[in-house]
Amino acid sequence: MPHQDKVLIEGLEVRTVIGIYDWEREIRQTVRLDLEMAWDIRQAAATDSIADTLDYKAVSKRLIAFVEQSSFGLIESLAEACAAIVLEEFHVPWLRLKMSKPGAVRGSENVAVLIERGSR
Repeated sequence: MPHQDKVLIEGLEVRTVIGIYDWEREIRQTVRLDLEMAWDIRQAAATDSIADTLDYKAVSKRLIAFVEQSSFGLIESLAEACAAIVLEEFHVPWLRLKMSKPGAVRGSENVAVLIERGSR
């Protein structure tokens, strides 16, 4: 059975241009990312060294920089792009990513997409 350790980043909020309506193209809105990333933490636990783990600060900074500069119409597209960055640049074998757009629907607290990519 594969190891089931995970590194989490929860509630990462970034302001970006997101949406399909003309008014949305002219403002910045908040999106929220929640990531669950498969990562075997045993080596890092043994060495107590950042070099042996998934650097969640580096992942967060990379995603913040990307999302701030992006201009997608759909959160689906933004979620796919963020997942690809984490999988390819940080060599994460599997992730679950929730991309939320709070306040996108009047009367709702949140709308979101939840994707899983990679292999367990």
